[in-house]
Formats: sequence, C-alpha cells, structure tokens
Amino acid sequence: MPTLDIQPLDLNFLGHPRTIASFLVRGPGGPVLVETGPGSTVPALQAALAQHCLQPADIHDVLLTHIHLDHAGAAGWWARQGAIIHVHHVGAPHLAQPERLLISARRIYGNQMDALWGEFLPVPEAQLRPLYDGDVVDVGGLRFTALDTPGHATHHLVYQLDDIGFAGDLGGVRRPGLRHVRLPTPPPEFDRAAWLDSIDKVRARKLARLYLTHFGPVDDVDAHLGVVAGLVRAYSDEVKEAMDGGAGREAVVARLETWERARLVAEGVPQSEWPVYADIGPVGMSVDGLMRYWQKQAKAAAGG
Repeated sequence: MPTLDIQPLDLNFLGHPRTIASFLVRGPGGPVLVETGPGSTVPALQAALAQHCLQPADIHDVLLTHIHLDHAGAAGWWARQGAIIHVHHVGAPHLAQPERLLISARRIYGNQMDALWGEFLPVPEAQLRPLYDGDVVDVGGLRFTALDTPGHATHHLVYQLDDIGFAGDLGGVRRPGLRHVRLPTPPPEFDRAAWLDSIDKVRARKLARLYLTHFGPVDDVDAHLGVVAGLVRAYSDEVKEAMDGGAGREAVVARLETWERARLVAEGVPQSEWPVYADIGPVGMSVDGLMRYWQKQAKAAAGG
C-alpha cells in the first residue's frame, strides 16, 4: 500500500468553517473524492480542489457514504462532469430518480431547502455503481472496501482504505480540537440496534484513523466510537423516557436541548461553537428521528 495522501476539503457550509468535508484521496492512478457535500457548496469544493491544482474533470470517481443532502447533494453535478458515483445499493435508485428524496427533504426544510442545499441533479444510471457489504472499489490505484453500516440510515457505508476509514455519520459530529460529540438522528431511518452493531463492526477493524464528514480526522478511534455508542443509547433513552412520561414533541425537544446544553458546558465547548453544532445536528430533527424510531418499535411490539 502506497503512502496515503488524504486531504480534508472544507466546504465552509453556511459560512462555518470545518462543518462539512469532502476528502481528496490521491492514489497512484489519480485523485478520488469521498463525499460531495451539498449542491450549495460546489463553488467552495471547486476552489478547494483548485488549491491542489485539480479541476472537476480530473475527478473520475466519487464515493458517497450515504445519500443525505449534506453528503451527496452534489452527486448529480459531479456526474455531469463525468465522474462515476459509487454508493450503497439502497441509495442508488434515489440518486437516479431523486423526486421522492427531494419531496421528503422539502417537507423537513421547507422554504430553507434551496438556500441550504442548492441544486440536486439526478445521476444517470450508467454512472452509478451500487455497492454491497464487502465490495471492493478499485479506483485511483487504491482499494476501498465498502462496509454496510446502517443505523443513521439504511443506505450508509463506511469505506475502509488500508487502516483508515471514511465514517460518514457513523462517527457523529466532532469539531476539530474538541472532544464533544453530537449525533445526527434525523427521520426516518434511525435504528438504535443497527447503529450499535455497525459501531462494533467498525471497531473490529482496528482502524488507526477515522475521517468524519463533520469534521476531519480522529485518531482515538476506539475511544471515539465508544463515546458514540454511549450517545446512541443515551439519546434514545432520553427521548423514550420523555415519551413514556407523556411528553409531546415540543416538550421532548426542550428536554433534549437542555440535556445537550449541559453536555456542552460540562465538556468546555466555547459558546461560539454551540450554533455550529446546532446547524449540523439540529435537536428538533434529531428528536423527530428518535420519536419515530420509538413509535415504530411500539407499533411492532403491538403487532402492527
């Protein structure tokens, strides 16, 4: 395995540095991009690539961890530049025909949709490469192994390259230089058991480094994933306890916001960072995903 040249590219989402990354991986056969970011950050990504003397046409392969807009919103734009898009087999049809994905997203984001995410273009099927667990992607003279890692979403992959991994949202949100981690648990696919199983699967790989889309490299991999596993349990337990006590959505949101604020204070996170964490992992959206999960569990238990 050649020495890996991996550069996090800062997409400066919403004017906040180090919130969403794409990763430029230079192999002996050429550059590869992991994550596209949203359509709204295409100019920032182009500028970041230019700093490495690259143009969009130089990128022949793009690997996506999953199809949420902050990770894959610009996939269609990259396909128009000629790139092949590698993505989980469950997510691939939604990139080819994104209408349902966009309707669902617009229901969540409303009139902020375009400002946040920009244009979402379909990916021609001929340029899609659907991936399954254990598939090896040979691109740029490098071998990426796709690991099926549901929990945040059913269409989530972690890519292993030698002893590093591109974690997508499996590893949560952790700002550079801080130990505070926040989990994004948006609807409709949060799954507590699946996320914990996925963490175990990645921990078993004994990786030396994880690259988080939100944001950058993490070298204390096992400890970090242990924190994430604890938060998967704590987030879902907090929401279930509130629901069992009869709390409605707004009360649950208020409770989780108070809980998150206490964690920020306890971990010494500067107040200037609080809005950035809120932008990447909005509490209201996380509550929606967690409540939906417990409602589905209750329905299944009742035989519904």
